[in-house]
Amino acid sequence: MMLSTHSALILVDVQQGFDHPTHWGTRNNPQAEERIEELLSAWRTSQRKVIHIHHHSILPNSPLHPSQDGIRAKSCAEPLAGEPLVTKQVNSGFIGTNLEQLLRQEGIQQVVLCGFTTPHCVSTTTRMAGNLGFEAYVVADATVAYSMVGYDGVEHSAEAVHQSALAHLHQEFATVLDLTALLPML
Repeated sequence: MMLSTHSALILVDVQQGFDHPTHWGTRNNPQAEERIEELLSAWRTSQRKVIHIHHHSILPNSPLHPSQDGIRAKSCAEPLAGEPLVTKQVNSGFIGTNLEQLLRQEGIQQVVLCGFTTPHCVSTTTRMAGNLGFEAYVVADATVAYSMVGYDGVEHSAEAVHQSALAHLHQEFATVLDLTALLPML
């Protein structure tokens, strides 16, 4: 299967604030930035649409607050001239933004998502993309999760959180695949 030439890559919150040493917890997938950079390079070569989403927190102590350096893109995902940068204040890239309008204007029906974090903004944006009728794909090894403590006080490893979030998305809201499976589709 090939992706349409009218598909879009959506990079979700690939921002420096996720490197904050004490804010997020233990992280999985240390190669994610390499996979994101490889995906972005191949996508740009294919001349398909690239859209960057950045989180701008309303919480002043957040590493993703607009007053912090953490809102900047990671070096693996610097937007180029002409690539839209959508800013959001909630988990979904569709709420309070022009993301859906950008996609519809370009005739985009397929979206490929990657970024930070798998159970939060990647998941929420993917779910809404699916609900809005877009054919969505999530690149599993180009997404990242952090360890989390559940309602019962039990800590869940970053990898367990990541795999669970991907399992909830796969075949319900999106197709989840690794970069090696996606690249031949370009």
